Amino acid sequence: MFKRILVANRGEIAVRIIRTCREMGIESVAIYSEADANALHIVLANFAEELPGATPAETYLNIPLILSICKKFKVDAVHPGYGFLSENPAFAQACSDNGITFIGPSPQAILDLGNKVKAKEIARSANIPLIPGSDGPVDEAQAVELAREIGFPIIFKAAAGGGGRGMRVVRKMDDLARLLQSCKNEARGAFGDDSIFIERYVEQPKHIEFQVMGDRHGNVIHLGERDCSIQRRHQKLIEEAPSPALTPELREEMGSVAVRLAKAAGYYNAGTVEFLLDKQGRYYFMEMNTRLQVEHPVTELVSFVDLVREQIRVAAGMPLSVKQEDVQLRGWAIEARINAEDPLKGFVPALGRINRYIPPAGGGVRLDSCAYEGFTIPSHYDSMVAKLICYGRDREDAILKMRRALSEYIITGVRTTIPFHRYVFEHPVFTGGDFHTGFIEEHFSDESVANMVRSPGEHANIEHIALAAALEYFLERTALIKSNQAADREAGRRWSIVGRLGATSYLPR
Repeated sequence: MFKRILVANRGEIAVRIIRTCREMGIESVAIYSEADANALHIVLANFAEELPGATPAETYLNIPLILSICKKFKVDAVHPGYGFLSENPAFAQACSDNGITFIGPSPQAILDLGNKVKAKEIARSANIPLIPGSDGPVDEAQAVELAREIGFPIIFKAAAGGGGRGMRVVRKMDDLARLLQSCKNEARGAFGDDSIFIERYVEQPKHIEFQVMGDRHGNVIHLGERDCSIQRRHQKLIEEAPSPALTPELREEMGSVAVRLAKAAGYYNAGTVEFLLDKQGRYYFMEMNTRLQVEHPVTELVSFVDLVREQIRVAAGMPLSVKQEDVQLRGWAIEARINAEDPLKGFVPALGRINRYIPPAGGGVRLDSCAYEGFTIPSHYDSMVAKLICYGRDREDAILKMRRALSEYIITGVRTTIPFHRYVFEHPVFTGGDFHTGFIEEHFSDESVANMVRSPGEHANIEHIALAAALEYFLERTALIKSNQAADREAGRRWSIVGRLGATSYLPR
């Protein structure tokens, strides 16, 4: 087993990985940018090293710099988390070339499956259902010909894309050339590759993904599915496991297909096979993500498998700790991504300093977060504040726990998506389980809906302010703090000290 792991990431996922390392008796090394000098993950790690600069390119995407830190601290392995370098085959290869284990799949698997055209070739060879479309990248003339053949609507996708970037839906021929160029421009800017392929656009599908895990001994299993259909512009906002749309028979069939694809790609470590499920119950392979997913906690709760622990064990050469016949999905888990965004202004980022932060707790509530009172959300990275995950004996129980947890969650100083989630978890279409990827467009755009969201949001803010004031008054009366200003100064002083301690580079004894 590894003795020391560098976590090449930040935020809640870095905290998540470091905690598992601590449970396994493994030392951890945190890295952080200037913007993250007061971040929680550098406090929890055994060692910390600052990355000069603030932008992602200068810091968390700087491969030579990260490798030099790996050598300095003599780490055995690197866990990339998700985002940043997690699906970068050059980084995985560089780790291997320097005698450092990359906790993830092989560089070749990342390369093959990271290209959607190549991934479709692998899926086709494994006899996996595919959406009708092009076999490879297309130019404008080929796109016109294929659109006439398969019919509108169609969708353009970046061959090197991911995270919902580089996608355009085309509903008529007059828009094809313009949207193709727009898609190519975004793909070139986001991925450095403007190769575009085309598929028939599946109307009102459900987004279903299967968690797979493989080891280096040829064993591959799946841990059930997640339903990720509540999304905006292909960005997931709510995920749950299992899916209310799947029967046990369909789950078994799709799970076996996901395993077959992973084996065809020679895949090991954690990965996610993503499908679209249409209104007729037909499913199609969409892509495979070669990393840990943001929404992995819901799978952990229903399968009772710690995915990060399993990733580390597999990377160390151990076989999977569970077999397919051992996997039993119990209960229901739902995750709400709490972002610093204003849902009434198109989910625009609403970054800033968190003035009051009181997280929910109690039975069935898990919170993966890096936030705390006084924390300033950096502008250089994503706006996620936390992942709120609730577990219940069934879907109804999980929803009830989520409603309760959302009502307890107090965040002031920045706007968040909490009011949006309160709305969704009360909506009859969601609670009924009969929703699809167009839920937000259908149910969250009308002004009357905006008014419904605005009222609970304002009411929640009033409750939160009142509760925070009452708590502050109680603390003052019991002499735990002398004034709000003094408390803020003291909190700022403490975290400044923590930041300076974290910024101190030191070699292990």
